[in-house]
Amino acid sequence: MTTTSPQPLNRLKKMWREGRPTFGAIATIPSIQTVRIMAQSLDWIIVDLEHGPIDLGSAHAMITATAGTPCVPMLRIAANEPWLAKAPMDLGALGINFPMICNRADAEKAVRSVRYPPRGERLWGPFHAPFRWNVSMADYMATADDDMICMITIEHFEAVERIDEIMATPGIDVAVIGPGDLATSINKRGLPDDPEVVALMKRAEAGILRSGVPIGGVARTAEAANAMIARGYVALALGFDWSLLQRGIAVGLEGVTR
Repeated sequence: MTTTSPQPLNRLKKMWREGRPTFGAIATIPSIQTVRIMAQSLDWIIVDLEHGPIDLGSAHAMITATAGTPCVPMLRIAANEPWLAKAPMDLGALGINFPMICNRADAEKAVRSVRYPPRGERLWGPFHAPFRWNVSMADYMATADDDMICMITIEHFEAVERIDEIMATPGIDVAVIGPGDLATSINKRGLPDDPEVVALMKRAEAGILRSGVPIGGVARTAEAANAMIARGYVALALGFDWSLLQRGIAVGLEGVTR
């Protein structure tokens, strides 16, 4: 009798290896309905536990709301701590977005958080993840290390100074550039288009592209997205749930006499 190996649950890594751009958004509103709507059109959603009013119970519901769609749920934690990454993975998230990665030690810590021994230090207890993906516990465990995405965020000027050492860390699946905190780190709060910030972003981008690790970032317009794709970006965040709602309302009111 022949047996087949479990199939990977996460389609994003294959798409990135093939150089295919993927599109996502960051969910900050604790809403099943909002996630369900976005999941119909997006390749991935990052549920935000860093800045939004979302607790683990809401996050679990939001992860589950992506079921039956091609959308891959990931989750952004508040700090680069293994204990913060543990529960979201066990609830079914297939990626963790680690904020404020500033050096090689930070990157290594993030990588170890998302993989089981001997490749990492993730503790066992994925009681609910197999239900989200409609697989057995054995099949979930068989591909868990390869399915899980370690997404690091480059968002501090110190990280740009150390970009080569950070990107040489084995096990990083995608590196994204965060313009908001990068601007804040040099006292340019709310000024992502300031020349100094843009220069830092270009240095970070060059370092990530040199490493061969998939690169991601924020694309606020279609023009920006197309330019980023041409430069090699494969993970493009189109905005937050709230900003996408704002843009949709603005389009709906365009041309209306008030």
